[in-house]
Amino acid sequence: MKPARTTSPTPEPSDPPVRGLSAWRFVLVFGGVSLLMDVVYEGARSVTGPLLAHLGASAAVVGVVTGAGEAAALGLRLASGPLADRSRRFWAWTIAGYVLTAATVPVLGLTGVLWVACTLVIAERVGKAVRSPAKDTLLSHATAATGRGRGFAVHEAMDQVGALIGPLTVAGVLALTGGDYAPALGVLALPGVAAVALLLWLRAMVPDPVGYETTVGAAPEGPDSPEEPGVSGSRERKLPRAFWAYAVFTAATLTGFATFGVLSYHLVVRHLVPTATVPVLYAAAMGADAVAALATGWLYDRFGAQVLVVLPLLSAAVPALAFTDTVGVAVVGALVWGAAVGVQESTLRATVADLVAPGRRATAYGVFAGIMGGAALAGGALAGALYEVSIPLLIVVVVGIQAAALVLLWATRAVRSLPAH
Repeated sequence: MKPARTTSPTPEPSDPPVRGLSAWRFVLVFGGVSLLMDVVYEGARSVTGPLLAHLGASAAVVGVVTGAGEAAALGLRLASGPLADRSRRFWAWTIAGYVLTAATVPVLGLTGVLWVACTLVIAERVGKAVRSPAKDTLLSHATAATGRGRGFAVHEAMDQVGALIGPLTVAGVLALTGGDYAPALGVLALPGVAAVALLLWLRAMVPDPVGYETTVGAAPEGPDSPEEPGVSGSRERKLPRAFWAYAVFTAATLTGFATFGVLSYHLVVRHLVPTATVPVLYAAAMGADAVAALATGWLYDRFGAQVLVVLPLLSAAVPALAFTDTVGVAVVGALVWGAAVGVQESTLRATVADLVAPGRRATAYGVFAGIMGGAALAGGALAGALYEVSIPLLIVVVVGIQAAALVLLWATRAVRSLPAH
């Protein structure tokens, strides 16, 4: 089902989005903001497992805390998404979320108390919950002109440039200071300030990005979707059935998906790699993330949501590879983990934009993230708990969950509920 193109009036020449930046330039500058902020929070996330272990956490605690962090980052969007839609203050929500993340990460390296560190890990993820539905909505307007898959993929790839730089920076400082987390995380305050400054500039240049979407007249197709984007009445419509079918499939793929916190815990506790090497491996995983995002984004614009068949396959392979005691195989598992995250962060978001019209899109992103959050919490807790019981059992359970996800994807495609280009 290919998204329809409806006829909309051409914006006046003075329309701020058209006058300020082209759609592609908007995507690229927004990608620059995400790049800088990824230096901050991906740098911190790359050492979350070893940091918590250093403070006395067990594998189960690491799994629960990192899973709860992802649940907060995703589940709280159930509130922030609808609130952003109702207030229409998408920029304010985006800026507030970025500021919260930039403020919490440098403090994480200063604490020596486990419960405080756990709180800060979750607080950083709350910042993502505050900004993400609004940010994705702003970005979705521009991707209506650039191509959904390509626009979200380029943005995600730029994210991962930051996700490469951040962990490498942390690894370098850890190596220079003999494993001192305070300077390693404190240096991340600099890109955080730069990201917020660039975001404020982008807000001044393009105060209302919806103009990109009304220019091309993009709107979802089908009886469940509003007919015209941007009209106030569309905000009152229910989310389409196709969106809910897609959300169920996505939840299944995440229920058995381990966090990098558990993966890095395994690497350090089993003495497969030194702590300073973990951020380097995380950076490599983010490189795999960028490649997977670009590849699946391009394929999505050509073939539609059927490309998502790759996600359960990648997710099933992660524990079988990453939780071995062979260094080379475990490293490959971490790279596969990164590739799966790339699909989650780009093509999954692009599909939501194609299924839901602008007036309800922030709500849709919030609900979608809430469902993902519950699945992420279950996945993190399940991986951590089963890891301590039996790694072979963990592998079998995850493979079974991902097999079920493939069946769900086939079922939704069979009734033509997802976009096909």
